[in-house]
Amino acid sequence: MRVCLASTSPARLMLMRQAGIEPLLRAPEVDEEAVIDDIQAREARVLPPDEHVLLLARRKAADVAVSLVRELPDFDGVVVGGDSMFEIDGQVLGKPLRPEVAVARWEQMRGKTGVLHSGHSVIRVRPGQPAREEYAVAAAAVTFVSDISDAEIAAYVATGEPLQVAGAFTVDSLGGPFIERVDGDPSTVVGMSLSTVRRLCNALGIAWTDLWRSAHSRSGSAPDSGASS
Repeated sequence: MRVCLASTSPARLMLMRQAGIEPLLRAPEVDEEAVIDDIQAREARVLPPDEHVLLLARRKAADVAVSLVRELPDFDGVVVGGDSMFEIDGQVLGKPLRPEVAVARWEQMRGKTGVLHSGHSVIRVRPGQPAREEYAVAAAAVTFVSDISDAEIAAYVATGEPLQVAGAFTVDSLGGPFIERVDGDPSTVVGMSLSTVRRLCNALGIAWTDLWRSAHSRSGSAPDSGASS
């Protein structure tokens, strides 16, 4: 049983490896902004975070599943797609990208609790049979310490770590000591909920343990460590 991760996110790859899975990596070719704008225009509403992340997770997994069948017609396994958004004070926070934005966000988040929404799609792909999909959203509440100082915020932002991650924080690296509590599956905050992915695999008739050490080397290509998708 093989696994393809429809993402080049280092955090999601790390999670899978820690869980005993060595996936193929494929970057989805999805214009996320265009997808969301199109749906919101047609439905005349703003998608809430849970619908937003689920829509993108499904589009990413579907895009990679189609291209994977063309590239590797004998692929027998699953394609896993994900997307995440962080919500606090009624605002959705993406990647800050700029240091001054990251500093402002940490000043806002200090001592507060936000919610990390993570969409998941698992598509079963096998030769000669139609693809099957299961999908779900997971959420985890993140409470930040109230006593993080301005100097600590400046030092953390200066590392560059929070600039490229949703919400401007990590729970599994330098940002971890500034997080007081996580309510929910901790892996949700890292990049995807492993317990949710396991449940979706089970719904497709796949035992999680059958995915352990699914080697990317069978495809003859090594994982790409590019920017998160």
